[in-house]
Amino acid sequence: MTETPAVDVLIIGSGAAGLTAALRLPTHLKVTLLSKGAINSGSTPWAQGGIAAALGGIEDVEQHVHDTCRAGSDLPDVTVVRRVVASGARQIDWLRSLGMPFSSEDAPGETGTEQLHLTREGGHGTRRVAHAADHTGRTLVETLLETVYTRPNITLLEHQLAVDLITTHRLGLNDQPNRCVGAYVLDLKSDHVHTLRAGHVILATGGAAKAYLYTTNPDSSTGDGIAMGWRAGCRVANMEFMQFHPTCLFEPRAKSFLISEAVRGEGGVLLLPDGTRFMPGYHPDAELAPRDVVARAIDSEMKRTGADCVYLDISFKGKAFIEQHFPMIHARCLQYGYDMTRQPLPVVPAAHYTCGGIVVDEHGCTDIAGLYAIGETSHTGLHGANRLASNSLLECLVYGEAAAADIAQRHETDKSKTQPFPVIPDWDDSQVTDPDEAVIVSHNWDELRRAMWDYVGIVRTTKRLERAAHRIALLRREIQDYYAHFRVSNNLIELRNLVEVADLIVKSALARRESRGLHFTRDFPERNPELAHINTICNPQSQRPPSATKEVENQVRSSL
Repeated sequence: MTETPAVDVLIIGSGAAGLTAALRLPTHLKVTLLSKGAINSGSTPWAQGGIAAALGGIEDVEQHVHDTCRAGSDLPDVTVVRRVVASGARQIDWLRSLGMPFSSEDAPGETGTEQLHLTREGGHGTRRVAHAADHTGRTLVETLLETVYTRPNITLLEHQLAVDLITTHRLGLNDQPNRCVGAYVLDLKSDHVHTLRAGHVILATGGAAKAYLYTTNPDSSTGDGIAMGWRAGCRVANMEFMQFHPTCLFEPRAKSFLISEAVRGEGGVLLLPDGTRFMPGYHPDAELAPRDVVARAIDSEMKRTGADCVYLDISFKGKAFIEQHFPMIHARCLQYGYDMTRQPLPVVPAAHYTCGGIVVDEHGCTDIAGLYAIGETSHTGLHGANRLASNSLLECLVYGEAAAADIAQRHETDKSKTQPFPVIPDWDDSQVTDPDEAVIVSHNWDELRRAMWDYVGIVRTTKRLERAAHRIALLRREIQDYYAHFRVSNNLIELRNLVEVADLIVKSALARRESRGLHFTRDFPERNPELAHINTICNPQSQRPPSATKEVENQVRSSL
């Protein structure tokens, strides 16, 4: 007896990438989209800055390509960069056709000019960031959801946490190429694991910044898609490049509230506690230098002076300007007693964006047939060693469209095939019991994130990384033993994923014996020219450690 797929496409993740893919898919395909929390949760609504888009023609496209490659320390794939950047204007037009209310150049009280207001952020040579005030991500999700709600072919399921992917090899069908055919998913309201069968699966679960003690990300950024893809057999690349956002509000009650890059783009300056400006001594672009430079500069000054934070000042721009350009940031800071129209804001760096991820091609296809990865979950070649500000939402839009187009084409091609869909057994928890000591999970969660912050942070050494590797190995064994004996829960699943991702980050960092972009190690403080354009590839099919070498990279390229 065979089963037919319950849906044509299963999308795991409800951020910009997942929602874009759902909308770009043909309406005759049956689509199920999962959200770990509420449908509008996740990282995208937290994005304040905007969408980088070259709207000024071919010269602006080439300048955007240059800025992206420079920010990425020569590691981005230029072909990928040019393809993504060249579609920026088209993606903005698509969003405007959906009703996305971008900020315009209209004076207050005026309408009709239709000229977008473009801001500038760190690493950009000009103003090219389209935005909706300082809440672009939230507005983007709201715009996409308004259209999703009108599509009867799309089913939205909230509070659903994917446990693992289901592949034909996992089912024991090793006589055929490995293919993803669904996922086991935990319903967080009923605590029941159910089986979702699908012809195609898209991982759009975001990044893994929650591996660190201090992060700008929501609690859901636990590397779920990266870990699931890795366990299923996908290669993962460049996990050593974790971006630390330079400016998070230094306020415990705010849980690392992000102060947008656009604040510096509009003239904000960074100051020491005594009021001294320091960024001009670190980079010609000062506060508009790439994020890795600014984050390291802040970290260096805090360690040099013993200060708990530095300060970001834009108060000299005046109340009217600040309230018009940064209404959400201004309001949120006021909640904690900081008035950015009158005083500098205390800021510190925090883990922000995962530049590495599951290796994909130009369509978002992974190493496993039927499985796609898009957005922060993926490694496309766009970001290299450091993401240029506001390129992330652009990547989500471009690859959401690309994956949808590829699935649509393959679906039409496969319709004539009569190969039966494999029988998938239900989740079996008959051999496990309810956990007896949940404190073990919470303790391991805290220990893992502290170890990553202390040993695998902004500035690294081989000795620190080796210490982290040792601790993570111990934690992995404890967590796997716990997972094998007790029923799954939200915290256990996320911890299992985080420790997998943390292990990949540390192994990748040890493999890259140079300093490049976001990866800075005191043992190899200089950039190695021979490693330009060379990615660090982790291959689950190989027992060898990851390597950042030309030989490995050439093998990878030939296999794609």
